Amino acid sequence: MRNALIDALQCPAVWPDPVDRIELIETHASWVLLAGDTALKIKKPVDFGFLDFSTLQRRRHFCEEEIRLNRRTAPMIYRDVVEISGTPEKPEIGGTGAAIEYAVRMHRFDPGAGFDRLLSDGQLTTADIDDLAKQLAALHREAAVAPPDGRYGTWRAVAEPMLDNFDSLAAHIDDPRLNVLRRWTVDQLHRLNPVIEQRLQQGFVRECHGDAHLGNVARIDDRATLFDCIEFNPDFRWTDVICDLAFTVMDLRDRGAEPMAWRLLDVWLAESGDYDGLRLLPLYMVYRAMVRAKVHALRLAEDEIDRAAVLVQVGTYLNLAETIRAEHRPALLLTTGLSGSGKSWLAERLVARCGLVRIRSDVERKRLHGLDAGSHSSSRLDAGIYSAEASKRTYRRLLECALPALETGIPVLLDAAFLKQAQREPFLKRAEALGVPFGILECHADPATLKQRIEARAHAGNDPSEANLGVLSRQQATAESLTATESAMMLKIETSQADATERAANWIRALFQKRQETIDG
Repeated sequence: MRNALIDALQCPAVWPDPVDRIELIETHASWVLLAGDTALKIKKPVDFGFLDFSTLQRRRHFCEEEIRLNRRTAPMIYRDVVEISGTPEKPEIGGTGAAIEYAVRMHRFDPGAGFDRLLSDGQLTTADIDDLAKQLAALHREAAVAPPDGRYGTWRAVAEPMLDNFDSLAAHIDDPRLNVLRRWTVDQLHRLNPVIEQRLQQGFVRECHGDAHLGNVARIDDRATLFDCIEFNPDFRWTDVICDLAFTVMDLRDRGAEPMAWRLLDVWLAESGDYDGLRLLPLYMVYRAMVRAKVHALRLAEDEIDRAAVLVQVGTYLNLAETIRAEHRPALLLTTGLSGSGKSWLAERLVARCGLVRIRSDVERKRLHGLDAGSHSSSRLDAGIYSAEASKRTYRRLLECALPALETGIPVLLDAAFLKQAQREPFLKRAEALGVPFGILECHADPATLKQRIEARAHAGNDPSEANLGVLSRQQATAESLTATESAMMLKIETSQADATERAANWIRALFQKRQETIDG
């Protein structure tokens, strides 16, 4: 799309600060001019139905919205809305005359810092993923909440765009997977109707990011920074927080980074405590995959397009949606062991190795008492949040958190001491009632190692566990051995051994395989 204003803005003399050269990036909805350390984003005067920038006032409004929304997560990037006055042939950036256009003024950053680029270059780290999960959880925690009687987050508002995706795709491609995925989506929508409506009533529908794929995250000042939130259509960003997260998880899986996808989910769940949202995660991941498939399929209407390459991209998303649709690996796994035996160390590593949800008692215990995971309760032994009643509440909470995942077909690993048979029994009984595999990872370390780990953890001061040597002494005196039934479902792990994680991972995978063979048989 040729535009006299954009042509003129590519002249360095027009810019208020000295610049040597201007680069232009054009998308279907905007022009972005890069000059020095500044990026100027101008919205095209277009109307695509779902996006309407057709008038000057609408473009001003959405520039202001872009600044408002993105400053929640990227204030260091988004500077202000700038007026462009003069004429299209002789524009003045920030001029005093009547505005002929508006632009979002941003600070530039290294495009190589994008998470998509970092991943493809092998530079994306677990620390990046952990920080992204925390940034997403913080946004979801602080975002405005949709009114329960409004237009956002209702069953209809959720269902319509999901089904529209299939209509749009069917107009461009003929693929039998579309019918399978449509039927599954309809079935899930009806089955989960009460959950969708309940989540709206409970305040989980919020003003989210709306487009949180890896291309819209960058490592800036060593922090994961979300940018380019959807400003042009509130229907796309006012959504259940688990739907917002589902885009990021799906995108990691699509890019072949499944271990990182599970890690992201693990940290987000620990931050948010929203385990009930797992009931909707597969549905929303399939939805997000279908959105991406549709975006690519729409390009088939363009001239001079490589149809074969586009169809491969569409097919990749359909394959991923099919994989997610068919996934069903429920299992209930427990750790048991003394403080310092390596339970949390092992559980954290198994999240990515086996693809499961971890629920940590130290985190949930504090959540029940209104404390952050990193806060210290100052509770004495057998008192405060560690009283007998508080411990009973904590184990009940663990079971409550596990059920949504199990019912959805997601394996769960409960990271807790489980030193009493009465603590373990309800979980074994629930696994039997649900007909899901059950297993216990019994973690061990020698006494000197237990002491050293507990002291090191206390010195670091950054772990949710508050167990000290007094707690360890009490545990050693009161721990109850596994019953014969439990021992038959147990793997003993010496966590100091180099192969501890791999042994545990192989054992868990064998549980999955045995269940699948039983189903197939």
